[in-house]
Amino acid sequence: MAVIASDHWITTDRGKLFAKRWVPSNPRLDTGPTILLFHDSLGCVDLWRDFPQELAVATRRPVVAYDRLGFGRSDAHPDPLPLTFIRDEGVTVVPRLCKSLGIETLVPFGHSVGGAMAITAAARLSESCIAVVTESAQSFVDDGIRSGIRAAQANFERPGQFERLARYHGQKAHWVLRAWIDTWLAPDFAGWCLDDDLRSVRCPILALHGDGDEYGSWQHAERIVSLAQGASQAVMLKGCGHVPHREQPARVLGEVTQFLARQGCKT
Repeated sequence: MAVIASDHWITTDRGKLFAKRWVPSNPRLDTGPTILLFHDSLGCVDLWRDFPQELAVATRRPVVAYDRLGFGRSDAHPDPLPLTFIRDEGVTVVPRLCKSLGIETLVPFGHSVGGAMAITAAARLSESCIAVVTESAQSFVDDGIRSGIRAAQANFERPGQFERLARYHGQKAHWVLRAWIDTWLAPDFAGWCLDDDLRSVRCPILALHGDGDEYGSWQHAERIVSLAQGASQAVMLKGCGHVPHREQPARVLGEVTQFLARQGCKT
């Protein structure tokens, strides 16, 4: 199946955002949701690699991914990352992006911190969200997250590691790395959690989580489905780490396709 990809630029008050859309050549004839991808703390559109195209083929739905401000091909962030950055994304950025791209109904799909952003978006766009998918999402700050970040911080001291990050973020790479490490290890961020947002989500959530996730235990997925108001499901991926869409892409595509079919989004 062919997929048509197109690049887009969204103007915001703080800078331009880069987005990319994948539309399958034989999409569903009925009007249905666009799957909106939220990247992780060090991610960007290009780091999703082939997954958005594969997701569009599997679901026969349009897929959109975008670089948050400060990441990838979007403009540099003018300030240090605020501690409210997760909720800010759902409140200010997602509505602007959806309006610019003409997205009327959506399925927010987020990896890692992007999963938290997908939930905050769904909490505020309840009339537009059909369902939510989280992958390796954090729902609160715990020792596992902090220890994983400290280990990664040490790894970035090794030769060549920072240069790999710079390939995707250019001159913004230092800001990207410090935003991740400094925010999640900040004492003032230690009490952050998704509880209030989860209680406001009315649509179903699929929470995918690897049993070997380096940045958070199975408790995060359990908390997500226990607090959400819709009929939600947590799926443990055996032998999988923090990046299921790269480590077990076929399993992720199958779970997401079946989940969306149960919500009436048949392929």
